[in-house]
Order: sequence, then structure tokens, then C-alpha cells
Amino acid sequence: MITTFINISNRRRILVSNLFAIVLISCAGSTGFDLAALQNSDIDNFRAPSGTTLSAGQPTAAQLDLAARAGVKHVINLRTTEEEAGFNESELVESLGMKYYSLPVAGGGGINPDNALALSRILEGINGEPVIVHCATGNRVGGLMAFSAIAEGASIREAMAEGKRWGMTSERLQETIRERLSGR
Repeated sequence: MITTFINISNRRRILVSNLFAIVLISCAGSTGFDLAALQNSDIDNFRAPSGTTLSAGQPTAAQLDLAARAGVKHVINLRTTEEEAGFNESELVESLGMKYYSLPVAGGGGINPDNALALSRILEGINGEPVIVHCATGNRVGGLMAFSAIAEGASIREAMAEGKRWGMTSERLQETIRERLSGR
């Protein structure tokens, strides 16, 4: 009889503990950041290389809406005004309650130390809040991150790996960035 009471007591404690954990998880999910929703959204070249700082190719209007609902607070667009997204991204982002930043990086030539520094400054000002940094494909994001890595003391090999981790998938761009990083 005492053994039965202990087993029931342990079961209740486990049940209460499990319910408490479910409540905590539910509360955290409702006000937090839902990375899984974004990972399942089919955003082109989507990457989550650094906590809540995300990299991607151009998100669609529906994907930006999902990003806002998933807890993203900022969108940094590296595309120039000549690159057509098919909608007014700044208006949409702001209407969804996110802050919009434009840092035009004109093709491979715009991937340079100055733009890498400008991006780093924007990211520092965001203070770790969820952000998506994007261009058309994610390659420019990765290229700028390679320059940032060099500025922080990384080797060329390490900087290139960092660029790839952030979305630099174009082999041609990788060659160009490697040459620029090595001073050729």
C-alpha cells in the first residue's frame, strides 16, 4: 500500500513537472523567436549562422510576413534600387512591424571592407534582436561576412569558410573574394 502511494505520488510529480514545462515552452514560443518556422519556409539560401542573425536570398512578401510572425524584428536589404523585388519591400517590412534597413551593395564590386563595416555597424545597433540580412541570392551577405571575418583577424581560409557559412555559394564570387582578401 505504501509502495502504491509512492508510485502515485511520483506519477503526479512527473505529471505536474511535465505540465509546467509545457506551459513554459508555450509562453516562450508565443513571444519569442520561432526559427523552425523560418527554416521550413523555403526562403532561398536561408541560413541561421549566428543565433538570431539570419542570412538569405530575396524573401517573398509572404515569407516576410511569416518572418514578422516568427519574431524577426529587422530586415537588412543589400540589394540596390535597380534590382526589382516585385513589391515595395521597405513599406511591407515596416507595415509588418519590423524595421527596414537598406545598404545597397552593387554586385561583386560592392563587396568590400567599407560595406562590411557598414553592415557590422547596423548589426551592432540591433543588439542581438532577430534580423534577416538578404540580397538576391545570399552571396553578397556571405561576401561581406568574409570581409568582416578578415577585419576581426581571421585567416583567408577562415574568412572564406565564414563567407560560405553565411551564404556565399557562387564559386566565381568565392574566387573573386579570395583574391581580394589576399590582396591580389
